[in-house]
Amino acid sequence: MKREQPPLDVSRRERQIMGVIYRLGRATAVEVAGNLPDPPSPTAVRTMLRILEEKGHLRHERDGTRHVYSPTVPRDEARRSVLSDVIHTFFNGSPEQAMATLLDLSPAELTDRDLSRMLHLIEQARQRKKGVRP
Repeated sequence: MKREQPPLDVSRRERQIMGVIYRLGRATAVEVAGNLPDPPSPTAVRTMLRILEEKGHLRHERDGTRHVYSPTVPRDEARRSVLSDVIHTFFNGSPEQAMATLLDLSPAELTDRDLSRMLHLIEQARQRKKGVRP
């Protein structure tokens, strides 16, 4: 059964904090602040971490006097959820339009290996659509 994910009701700064925690895997308020652009005060960071925990995006463990925060949703699940929302919101639900935009944004960074991998993934999707397991 698929686990219900918390809604993506986060501000720009909260998204930045979530990004830091996903990159680090787990982090204290000091570590989060040290990885934010133009970081707010330590008190503000702790407040936003508490709010993200109340919203269901984070949990914490105590390590002595410190709280160590980690995401409640695994990175892969969060990635799928966020991308699905972006495709729905900005690309009228069209994965093709989203992929075309990604390819337009970064053609110089794409290696032949990247493009081959994308072609392989597209072929796998075709097979799944036909009901054939790759």
